[in-house]
Amino acid sequence: MERAAAVERIERLIETVDSEPMAVPVREIWVYGEISLGLDPIERLDVYLMKDILLGGGDDAREAEFRETHGVRGVGQTVRSEWAEEFPEQIRANDNGYAAPEKCLAAHLIGDEEPIHLEVCNASFEDNVTQRLQGAMTRENYEQILDPRGVCLWIDGKRSTEAVEKLREGELVLPTLPEALSMLGMDDEEAETAAETMQAYRARQEGATVRGDVV
Repeated sequence: MERAAAVERIERLIETVDSEPMAVPVREIWVYGEISLGLDPIERLDVYLMKDILLGGGDDAREAEFRETHGVRGVGQTVRSEWAEEFPEQIRANDNGYAAPEKCLAAHLIGDEEPIHLEVCNASFEDNVTQRLQGAMTRENYEQILDPRGVCLWIDGKRSTEAVEKLREGELVLPTLPEALSMLGMDDEEAETAAETMQAYRARQEGATVRGDVV
């Protein structure tokens, strides 16, 4: 994806979040990794969404209706029933048959074949970077690390035009991935190993991908 096209694509995604109902409330939109580094072209566009968690309390009759018509549980409990009524073709479920917010957001915001990864969590990008890094270091599961080189473009309806323009022009100065991981507490050797693992994992991904996380 050419850099200009990637920035245009993230602007369209922001506009969609701004103007249309979402399966769950979205609070922040970040991009991270390659798009933040000024590379052109980029292999994949990495997007991070911070969202709210819905905690039940939905209309039982509506939930039962969607369970009957779509074979999905939890509409009105894990995702908004109003959204599901307007965008029924974008309802997605997890392996247990419950409406999955991250999958619903991905179905709404990105196409199946687009080289875009969507990361969805209830925590802010910076908090999740720290949480995931600590967990990965404990388990030596470096594929789960979140690239810390992120740029916040949108918070609660307010867009950072300055950040978008710097992204468009490739003006941001950010460290290499091993350097960024070292700055967060990894020793240099482990940071190099983790960065290589992360890059190899990313290279294996094709089309649109999504991962949901709860902190």
